[in-house]
Amino acid sequence: MRSKTIHAILMETGTGRAPMSASNSRGRLTSRRVATLRVGESAADPAARGAGVLQVRRLANGPTFYYRYTAPDGERVRLPLGTGLNLADARRLADALSRRYQSGERDLRAAIDAERREAHRQQEADARAAEAEAAAKRATLGAVLAGYVAQLEREEKASAAEVRRALWRHVHDAWPVLWLTPAGQITADDLLAVVAKPADAGKLREAAKLRAYLRAAYAAAVRARQDARALPALRELRVTANPARDLVTIEGASQARQRALSVAELRAYWRRLQVLPDPGGALLRFHLITGGQRIEQLARLTLDDLDSDLQVVRLRDTKGRRRQARPHDVPLIEQAIVALRALQGGTLGTYLFTVTAGESGAVYATVHHRLRSVVDAMVGAGELEKGPFTVGDLRRTVETRLAAEGVSADVRAQLQSHGLSGVQARHYDRHDYLPEKRDALETLHRLLIGVSAKVTPIRKRKA
Repeated sequence: MRSKTIHAILMETGTGRAPMSASNSRGRLTSRRVATLRVGESAADPAARGAGVLQVRRLANGPTFYYRYTAPDGERVRLPLGTGLNLADARRLADALSRRYQSGERDLRAAIDAERREAHRQQEADARAAEAEAAAKRATLGAVLAGYVAQLEREEKASAAEVRRALWRHVHDAWPVLWLTPAGQITADDLLAVVAKPADAGKLREAAKLRAYLRAAYAAAVRARQDARALPALRELRVTANPARDLVTIEGASQARQRALSVAELRAYWRRLQVLPDPGGALLRFHLITGGQRIEQLARLTLDDLDSDLQVVRLRDTKGRRRQARPHDVPLIEQAIVALRALQGGTLGTYLFTVTAGESGAVYATVHHRLRSVVDAMVGAGELEKGPFTVGDLRRTVETRLAAEGVSADVRAQLQSHGLSGVQARHYDRHDYLPEKRDALETLHRLLIGVSAKVTPIRKRKA
């Protein structure tokens, strides 16, 4: 390895071309003499003063050539030229070293070691540059977005499917060339054009979500470089900047709905559900009487999440930036248990919130479809003072009506699992709130059937 490096260094410096002068030819080594050396024997060219000398030593695996010289401190140094060389090659190498030695490089070993280290550093730098170039080609905008979606899926985020659909529709399909462009070459102007397309079509909310997804995808890729828990595919992209960071918010896109059903509308809706055939009727009853829980969380409920003794179901809240789902226990009052049995249809399928006897969970589209038929009937019957409502409006209605009935903000937050990301809730408050949540749901039921629903204050916990 050393001889090869020395040979390469000498050839690069142009010192490995000319043979030693003829004046040094008397008594010089010959191929015949080298071939007749016995193991352990050595021989050398005649030593010219101040020029160093070529030596050879026969080892068990063949002759090994050296260049011997005197270092500045008087030490006699032998530089191995390597094995597997013939005499002519060895002499050329020794001659090149001799010229360097005579030109003033008196400590050849140190000089060659330094050159070898520099060559190694250059090789590593070249390898890093080549890898960086290859990584840049792999790190396309599409790779960043796909990696972000994969991370959401790995973390079992409920939004993963929606994010994938939006990014594929608005970037992959709409901007195929941009999708294949290196992420480091993407500018804010490029992403502005992507977001502007749905915005110009009047789809402001969709544009706002797309902007948020792009910002989050780049932020995740940048953070992955220092995050040991990040998806390796994101980390390997080596993204260092977030061009989506400067995209301004979409004005008019975040106008939150304010619709909350009046007490009369809510009671009319509940009456409709009592006569709606199962499993559709049971599905909507269970959704409302458990407090308007998020559909994607209800859809994941299985038999393992049901505690029949405590009459509680455990949802898993993946909303927000949390990496692990937060357990969210919801008590089942009598009306919820009845609805749950109707959903099961007399069987014990895996899923609880279902219209397929437990074979699969009921997703948002399933609930929306059945709710729409009820809403249409209510509109036709003049039962809705403020017009149609959505699944989200029902969740807001539960919050609003329970507040009006005196249920505290803390209990409402616990019941619907929102606003619980503060330090106190995360680290200090270990109360399960099951009695308070059960009382709140009983209050909701009394409100639905027209019975006085005022509640008592939150229980004081024992010290």
